[in-house]
Parts: sequence; C-alpha cells; structure tokens
Amino acid sequence: MKQESGRSMIEMLGVLAIMGVITVGAIEMIQLAMNTQKRNTVNEEVLQIVTQVRNIHGEYDDFSNINNSTIFNAIGMSDTNPYGGKYEVAVDPSNPRQFVVSITGLSKNECETFITKAWSDSIGYKMSDGKSSGASGSCTNGNGRNTVQITYGE
Repeated sequence: MKQESGRSMIEMLGVLAIMGVITVGAIEMIQLAMNTQKRNTVNEEVLQIVTQVRNIHGEYDDFSNINNSTIFNAIGMSDTNPYGGKYEVAVDPSNPRQFVVSITGLSKNECETFITKAWSDSIGYKMSDGKSSGASGSCTNGNGRNTVQITYGE
C-alpha cells in the first residue's frame, strides 16, 4: 500500500474554524481600540474648548456673548466630533457666568459613557465634591441622536 501525505478536508476545516475565531476576536479588539480613541479624542477636544473659551472670555464677567462660530474659528478646530455630531458652546440661560458644552450625535452607549465620566472641572462635579460626573443629558433616543451637556464656569 502506498501512503499518501497531505491534509484531509477535516483538518483544513478545523484550521479555517480556528482562523475564523481569531479573526472575530481581532475585529472586536480593533473596534474596542477605535471606541477608546474616539472617547479620548472627545475628552481632549472638550478640554481644549473649555480652556480656549476661558482664555477668550476670561476678561469679561460673563459668557453671555459666546458665539459658536466665533469660538471654533478662534481656537482653530472643527465643531464636528468623532461621532459625526457637533460640539456646541452656549451661555447657561440660568447663569451668564457659566457656559455649557454640548456633545451631540451620540449613540445610547456613548451617551451613557459620557454622562458617567467624571468631568472634573465642571460645575456639577465641583458642587458635588466629586460625587457627580458633572454631565447631564438623556440617553433614550435612537443611536446618533443623544446629547450630553457639561456646564463650566463659576
């Protein structure tokens, strides 16, 4: 009898199944890394917005003359966030010495993440002695239609 060398179909299917499992795991890891990068980018951009608004309006007693287009042109960044929504900056209607940074276009998951994140320099965070995140919003809308608001100022 002649002995043949090579792989059987079952062995090849086993190898393909293992490769499939590894590929699915790799895709999930890449997706997790991309989501983490988007969250980090939003955090950095909100910090940049807050710093620049304070620099631009620091000499005034209030933020009542905040204008979105002026702010974003002055700081040289786009008002589009990594989720395809917008950043919006507006005076707090109840207190002109405070301003609100809104992050729009969020999925339910991202909205919940940003509401629970500690925005350490925000009014809500400071007033609660670090017990509250400082953000507010409703995360009940469909994906891409949720908004988080963070209030800054005095």
